[in-house]
Amino acid sequence: MATTKVPVYSSNDLKSTTDDALSPYLTTLPTPYTFTQDHTLTNIRFLLGYTAVAIAGATFYADRYLGWEATTSSWVIAAVSAYFVLNGVFTYWVWFVEGGEVFRGRRGSGELISIRSSTKKHSPLYNLRVQYKTPSGKALEDKVIETPFTTWFSADGTFHPESLREWLASEIEVLGLAAKETVKETGGASSSVAPRGEDDEDVTKRR
Repeated sequence: MATTKVPVYSSNDLKSTTDDALSPYLTTLPTPYTFTQDHTLTNIRFLLGYTAVAIAGATFYADRYLGWEATTSSWVIAAVSAYFVLNGVFTYWVWFVEGGEVFRGRRGSGELISIRSSTKKHSPLYNLRVQYKTPSGKALEDKVIETPFTTWFSADGTFHPESLREWLASEIEVLGLAAKETVKETGGASSSVAPRGEDDEDVTKRR
């Protein structure tokens, strides 16, 4: 398994690397705890963005190849208006609908989990807003959790995903249950396996 290293003073890199590790974890949990990722919100964001880009491209073509007169036509004016409307909707969607969401998924039994991540400037803390609901929308868990990035990043910036998974399992009930199921399936062996090139003593010291 390749080792991931990021600059330890770059909160953006630390956050993005951590965010990217959530989906592989949540979609490979043991049955019946596996989540299937829901890309609906992301797909709508892409649709809004690409549509706006297509309109911008069409109006650029009209200006570049059809001349100034074409850009004053009613269809171009309508396209430009639509472009600004779509950009406004896109901005609203990103900030207020998705709102920093990095994972949305459902279990086979219908429960929905939504995870939003955030960090503050010059802060070493990783913050998650976790919402876990029944198929009918009733909240089973709704909490904010945070911990330093050093929980799963070593001093040289090496990322240890198993430590991230341990933290998530200790803070989110359904993931804790999944971790116990993993232990059962592995015959009692811990799901916390030291990253390649790191022995048990190294893991103990890092914790």
